[in-house]
Amino acid sequence: MKFYAHSLEGEPPEKWQPLEDHLRNVAELAAEFAQPFGGEEWACLAGLWHDLGKYSEAFQKKLYDANGVECHIETQPGRVVHSAAGGHQASLQGWKGVDRVFSWLIMGHHAGLTDFHTDHIGSKALEPKMREPASSKEIIKNAPSSVLDQAKPRQPFPPGADPALFIRMLFSCIVDADFLDTEAFMNKGKATLRNKGYPELSELLIHFDAYMDQLCVEAETTSINTIRAEVLSQCRMAADKEPAVYSLSVPTGGGKTLASLAFALRHAVKHKAGHGKSRIIYVIPYTSIIEQTADVFRKIPGFENAVVEHHSNLAETDEDKETVRNRLSAENWDAPLIVTTSVQFFESLYACRTSRCRKLHNIVNSVVIFDEAQCLPPEYLRPSVHAVRELFRHYQVTPMLCTATQPVLNRTESFDFKFREGFESVTEIVENPDDLAVRLKRVEVVLYRDNFQPVELPELAEAIKKEGRSVLCIVNRKEDARRLARLLPKEQTIHLSTNMCAEHRTSTLAKVRERLEDKKNPIIVISTSLVEAGVDIDFPVVYRALTGLDSIAQAAGRCNREGGLEEHGQKVLGKTVVFVPADQPGYVRQPAGIASELLQGKNLENLLAPANYEKYFRQRFWQLGAESLDEKQIMALLSGRMNYYFRTAAQRFRFIEDDWQESVLVPYGKAIELLGRLTSEPWNQYALLRQIGRYTVGIPRDMFGPLAARDYIRESGYPGLLMLDLVLYDDDLGFVPPDEATAIDPGKFMVTD
Repeated sequence: MKFYAHSLEGEPPEKWQPLEDHLRNVAELAAEFAQPFGGEEWACLAGLWHDLGKYSEAFQKKLYDANGVECHIETQPGRVVHSAAGGHQASLQGWKGVDRVFSWLIMGHHAGLTDFHTDHIGSKALEPKMREPASSKEIIKNAPSSVLDQAKPRQPFPPGADPALFIRMLFSCIVDADFLDTEAFMNKGKATLRNKGYPELSELLIHFDAYMDQLCVEAETTSINTIRAEVLSQCRMAADKEPAVYSLSVPTGGGKTLASLAFALRHAVKHKAGHGKSRIIYVIPYTSIIEQTADVFRKIPGFENAVVEHHSNLAETDEDKETVRNRLSAENWDAPLIVTTSVQFFESLYACRTSRCRKLHNIVNSVVIFDEAQCLPPEYLRPSVHAVRELFRHYQVTPMLCTATQPVLNRTESFDFKFREGFESVTEIVENPDDLAVRLKRVEVVLYRDNFQPVELPELAEAIKKEGRSVLCIVNRKEDARRLARLLPKEQTIHLSTNMCAEHRTSTLAKVRERLEDKKNPIIVISTSLVEAGVDIDFPVVYRALTGLDSIAQAAGRCNREGGLEEHGQKVLGKTVVFVPADQPGYVRQPAGIASELLQGKNLENLLAPANYEKYFRQRFWQLGAESLDEKQIMALLSGRMNYYFRTAAQRFRFIEDDWQESVLVPYGKAIELLGRLTSEPWNQYALLRQIGRYTVGIPRDMFGPLAARDYIRESGYPGLLMLDLVLYDDDLGFVPPDEATAIDPGKFMVTD
């Protein structure tokens, strides 16, 4: 009997893919992916055995029946599972310990990596599957000896490496190889499109250097542009050094984005030999700035087709970004320049599902730039830094921590604070960060009240109006942003918060930039912290509610950004005013308390110096304590003697907890039109749902139920998609709770009981 891996609809069996061909193709490709980190023997054998279950007569009958081809195989009815036999084959070899690795890799290649012990997830755990080889023995007998008779891998796990991450890397190699070989057989057009190739990094470097040299020639001769040119030069020189954990500590507005790319490109090309750098991954904390950064890269001549964005806000109607090829590359990150979010990057490193893990092996041999590195959530700091350290030590990754407010991430073994997962050393690229901070100073930080007495919102509104210039005010809570915006002149005020859908925020930021060009008509922008990290806007005055020093510094980075502020023909500093809100949310009290200690000194002139950031982060991490830096105990779940809880760790490692809110569609822009197309264009649902994602907001769970009960949230007409009533979505403020909506416009609707 001939065994097949995949069939082709409408084609006879002789045109189907022979099973042994598929096994050998996957083995070869998986070994190629794993070879750079010393796992090729493991990946090859796991690839060779991953589909042994398809030697089941029941599976073959399933193929024949699905294609309407007559066969004479008699089997018992029931579900056909083909992912277990390969793991059982490993367990039959008597390879103690090794069999467990193969069981994870093979049994999980469709459903994902699972936990080991039964007391965590019951029947889904790995252990009972390993104990049930009987049903697989009959299947395995059908496999040829050339496939079955294999030696145990001689390769040890890399000395000192984290075995759990090594297993996830091997898993990535196998599932991606399986996807790619299946795609090559089943969908040759898609495979051809994927394999057309991208420009080499060496080619991109030539384009980039030409572009930057031209920028430097055309740039106006200012002190800031002189400093930016120096930073660029230092990044180029540092790129020739050996791989290390690098940091780029440059104040906001110092040209970090392009300078960091200059380092990454040159470093990658310099170390291309052997298992050299094959791509650059730019990791950004917020989707609000990821598109801005990707657009900066894409405007460089020669980069148009080299940049792939991977994040949740991508709209497929933007043909420059969301192409078919972009979607293919986002599946496994095989493009030369990936721009993604911290959520995508770190959650993928700790994922268990095939779709998320598939890209991991393409992080190997890369330069990874962590933009705004201070934004790593403290509760996940230990597992996050541990993963980056592992990538540097064992997977040929050169990390760069790129920020104006460099966190302290070095290894610590002090008596009262242990951060063993920290980096042994971090190499700073800028020659003198303290001097650079002084030279790039464009802002004075002042206190609204020297005695730190709280200020009520009406008083704050009056102070902002008296400035007489464009003002950006950043508050800690969305409700404060709404209330303060309503206290200010409507025609002059613009509001920004995540209660506005992504499309609404994007168009509002574009309006802000446009109106800032009109110097004669000042504007007031009231925002939450979403404008702080990396958003390219420039105000003469910024007000910031008291919070952590890193956020205060980021807010100050939106003030006099280009250093062009003048009075009476003379250059002057911008002004950043720190105020204490009357009602401070609990989650900012700890960082705000540390920042207030630094602010209490009468000399605020050097508040934003690198030395103060070090003091701030050391105190913040010490107060939180080492245990709080791994709040979900991820490290414990993935340590020990191969008793790993992959699925539990993946479920707990969530930078953005989505179980506290529900996503609903809002009646803004093209949302209703897209909803209508969902039902009229069923062939285009995937693309339309991606676009609709930009027209949703999160409603807190404690608010969602009462709103739904009062019919403010209802079915949209498309399964699983809920919609917010028009009366609760304001053109300026986004989602507004009913009591506030009534106050804003009493005649708009009547609140029902």
